[in-house]
Amino acid sequence: MASVGRTLAQNLTAERTTEVAGGALRRVLELAIDGIGVLPGARTAAGRHLERVGQVEGAIDGVISQHVALAGAQGFATNVGGMLTLPISIPTNLTGLAVLQTRMVAGVAHLRGYDLEKGQVRTALLMCLLGADSLERAEESIPRRPMIVATAPVFDPRLDRKIATLVVGHLSTRVTGKQAALMFTKRVPVLGGGVGAAVDGWETRATGLFAKQELVARRAIPS
Repeated sequence: MASVGRTLAQNLTAERTTEVAGGALRRVLELAIDGIGVLPGARTAAGRHLERVGQVEGAIDGVISQHVALAGAQGFATNVGGMLTLPISIPTNLTGLAVLQTRMVAGVAHLRGYDLEKGQVRTALLMCLLGADSLERAEESIPRRPMIVATAPVFDPRLDRKIATLVVGHLSTRVTGKQAALMFTKRVPVLGGGVGAAVDGWETRATGLFAKQELVARRAIPS
């Protein structure tokens, strides 16, 4: 996963390498849905929440709360070091957050009855990472509602590439913004960790609530 993070961070701001960064983004999507190491995939995690609470909406709230906590914890851990760790912690933090947020959104989609194997559903998951504001600013050919894409009868590869490009640009803005914000707080290591935890937790919660709002129930959850 660290190599995916380095690829994303190194190529996000380079126009000619958008396709490379997009490939790394696809890998993030796969890791989020299928799982990696001790981190189970989105379906498994969502299923555990459903088994625990016994109803879909409560399970969705549980998925979001869990990922907000996880994002805050990894935001603290990857930003708690000093100035010398910044070049390493930024790509690590970026990848960790992207995987967690995509996993969370995929869990919400699974609980609402969407097939995570469908290309159009995966495009919609990436759209959720952008949020309403970024989608409103996108070109007119980009749908504003992830649900419209998720429920489309066929996968649209051109739209998928456009969305991937937007997500790469969105992540690029977050990388450069976080570098600037943490440049000062890194001088006080624990402060940097606290800021990282708060920002990552807040962003993850906003993403989860957007996915909950957009990905309305399609059918009974698959077994």
